[in-house]
Amino acid sequence: MASRPPLPETMSAVYNAAEIEQPLYHWWWRQGYFKPRIDPAQKPFVISMPPPNVTGALHLGHAITAAIEDALIRHHRMTGRPTLWVPGTDHAGIATQNVVERELAKEGLTRHDLGREKFLERVWQWKEIYHKRITEQHYALGVSCDWDRERFTMDEGLSRAVREAFVWLYEEGLIYRGAYLVNWCPRCGTAISDLEVEHEEEQTSLWYVRYWTEDRSRFITVATTRPETILGDTAVAVHPEDARYRDMVGLTVVLPIIGRRIPIIADEAVDREFGTGAVKITPAHDPVDYEVGQRHRLPAINVMNDDMTMNEEAGPYAGQDRFVCRENLVRDLAALGDLVKIEPHVHAVGHCQRCGTIVEPRISTQWFVRMEPLAKPAIEAVRSGRIRIVPERFEKIYFNWMENIRDWCISRQLWWGHRIPVWYCEDCGGQTCARTDPTACAHCGSARIHQDEDVLDTWFSSALWPFSTLGWPDDTEDLRYFYPTTVLETGYDILFFWVARMIMSGLHFTGQEPFSVVYLHGLIRNEEGKKISKSMEDAWRYDPLFLIQEYGQDALRFTLLTGSTPGNDMKLSISRVEANRNFCNKMWQAARFVLGNLGEEAAWYTPPARLDPTPAMDPADRWILSRYHRLAAEVTRLIQAFQLGEAGRQLYEFLWGEYCDWYIEMTKVRLREGGPAAEEARRVLVYVLDGCLRLLHPYMPFVTEALWQYLPHQGEALIVAPWPQPGEVDDEAEALVGGLMELVRAIRNARSEYNVEPARRIAAIIAAEERTAFLRGQRTVLEALARIDGERLTIVEHLSEVPQHALALVVSDYACYLPLAAMLDLERERERLQKELADLEREMTRAQNLLANEGFVNKAPAAVVQRERDKLEDLQTRAMRLRERLAGLE
Repeated sequence: MASRPPLPETMSAVYNAAEIEQPLYHWWWRQGYFKPRIDPAQKPFVISMPPPNVTGALHLGHAITAAIEDALIRHHRMTGRPTLWVPGTDHAGIATQNVVERELAKEGLTRHDLGREKFLERVWQWKEIYHKRITEQHYALGVSCDWDRERFTMDEGLSRAVREAFVWLYEEGLIYRGAYLVNWCPRCGTAISDLEVEHEEEQTSLWYVRYWTEDRSRFITVATTRPETILGDTAVAVHPEDARYRDMVGLTVVLPIIGRRIPIIADEAVDREFGTGAVKITPAHDPVDYEVGQRHRLPAINVMNDDMTMNEEAGPYAGQDRFVCRENLVRDLAALGDLVKIEPHVHAVGHCQRCGTIVEPRISTQWFVRMEPLAKPAIEAVRSGRIRIVPERFEKIYFNWMENIRDWCISRQLWWGHRIPVWYCEDCGGQTCARTDPTACAHCGSARIHQDEDVLDTWFSSALWPFSTLGWPDDTEDLRYFYPTTVLETGYDILFFWVARMIMSGLHFTGQEPFSVVYLHGLIRNEEGKKISKSMEDAWRYDPLFLIQEYGQDALRFTLLTGSTPGNDMKLSISRVEANRNFCNKMWQAARFVLGNLGEEAAWYTPPARLDPTPAMDPADRWILSRYHRLAAEVTRLIQAFQLGEAGRQLYEFLWGEYCDWYIEMTKVRLREGGPAAEEARRVLVYVLDGCLRLLHPYMPFVTEALWQYLPHQGEALIVAPWPQPGEVDDEAEALVGGLMELVRAIRNARSEYNVEPARRIAAIIAAEERTAFLRGQRTVLEALARIDGERLTIVEHLSEVPQHALALVVSDYACYLPLAAMLDLERERERLQKELADLEREMTRAQNLLANEGFVNKAPAAVVQRERDKLEDLQTRAMRLRERLAGLE
């Protein structure tokens, strides 16, 4: 039996998120509402949480992920489906190792001072501290995931899954080791994949260098952005159709400084428009040059060490940093007379995504995965519609990358991560790849074996996440029931890093798509559209934990959900978060009003599963029931179409506008009068509010649960209450009450325009034609909402003549006349309008004289002149309206 929710006995005067949110969260958790049941008769709804890195605090990117996924989970849980949300964290190899190394540096230590074993102990200590913080931050974000199924990418089960996947691919020949060109980060001291390189446009230089033939009778000039790599050149290339160099193909030139003899070759990869049309070829330090070198069987000479100092192949520059070498080499080339010129050049320079250091392409022995055989089934899965990407436009980007995929470098020269499960024999040189640690070489039986020092790319373990978290490679009950998962929700920026690799891995290792829908959200930016970073002066204002402390979790997540659309970046306005906190309080006050009008027999008003409008009901009741049923149907449709933002916006507009500002105000008349009509109003008030709380629960779980618990209800908790089912609609009631609302708005606007005091009740004469009976039935509502004096309200079917000295309003099917004498002091109003008109005419004269001045029109900036013209046009429009108002007073 459920325990009592931890709420104060009575509702406070205003909503206080701090006293509601965390107590409710832990109550839900203790009651077991986050844990799904396994029901073979039902297909479950499953999401695997994108695992945050154990590198520090959560940010707004995590907050929007949590908000979207929790909204989907809560919605499907309420529909009755077994619903599982698997939480977890990622070991984040490079990122975490970098953070811990920075901490060691504060102590004057490096990882090498500690050694591998002691360093890994420090990283595990870091992981325990920050894993705890991240989990507590997830509690604050209100995520309703099954914490008993929480996983970590380096826990025992997932480590076994990683080992199984590696050995599987190795045995199939899809994993291989070799010396190939990779991206090398000297700061991280490891190879990184193409996806981990971010290219930034920089203002650099283009150096033109002369290469002479051996007899110095001829030369060819090449242009380069990286002069230091000249030391590794093994050819000069020109385009085969470039007539300028046709007679030089096949000649040999001498490399400046080093003196190496290299050929001039022809290759179609050369861009004839770049520099001189002749380019240096450095196969060991450039991806295009590497491919050219493979085609022409050129040697690849690596001239740099791991730390990007020059090695012995660099001759006199050995030991120098690459950029120091650049300066010295350029100076020496100039001294030799072989530096032709230097031009400014904008160049896209590759940087390490993790630390920002300029990466260096270089030949290195690494482990790779052959991607093409894995990519083909993954392409087909999306193309056939078995996996749908939301929004659809990202499918084109997905196909483009997958169809041009390169082999994946999966080894990293790090200590933190899954160590590569390959052992090398010191006797026969053979490799042993095994699911369990071997004690002897699989080829010769020697015990003299040692394990590869490298670890796997973080994304290798992440690629297995949807099924490894459910027990794979074991045949577990969770894997059989909850896999494949349903939705993979994440940011569009890791579509290739993670999503594509999960699809490939899921299909290859399980034979099934790992999920059926990929939902991509955008990045969160500040109000000016700038990327939020720690270096911003007001970065603290965008800390999700600060925003939750200030405004509450419901306000933040509602802002994130309603301010975003699939695949698009959103601008986060702090004022919007504040406004949504006010929305929480608006609902709180509405519930207090409803509860305050139920009296001692509140339980009598417990809402039924469905309440349809009937002809016997008051038109206002029929109207709100019809509008609510339309809302329930539309919100359900939008959520299922992953249009969470639009669904939330419609809920906001209905609750704040139609329910609070209109329906509650309409019911106050009947509630004051009492009797059966008041009973019916109470019943409808509770039913519609109950349904709206259910619809809004995925967006604002805390305030909705609290209000639902205070109101009469069936069941133990809103989090597991049934999702609302749309009922009957009433077009006639919607038309009738909609027309009444238009009439009230028109009268309110007129009162505002004529500055009628809010407390003053005015007279009105209304010709209602076929709606006369309806309007007479709503007379007291009209009097209350439009502030009309009942004794001076006339409702007729037709008017024989138009009233004199009255403001005419034609709205919907109504002709409404408001006698001006009842609204204001006519003489005083006439004087006020005449004074306002005189002021406007003086302003108009000034503007006309200015625009008639040719000197001003010809010499002033065009924008200034146009501003004056626009101002004059506005003044003329306002003056025309004032004259019309004065004429109406006559």
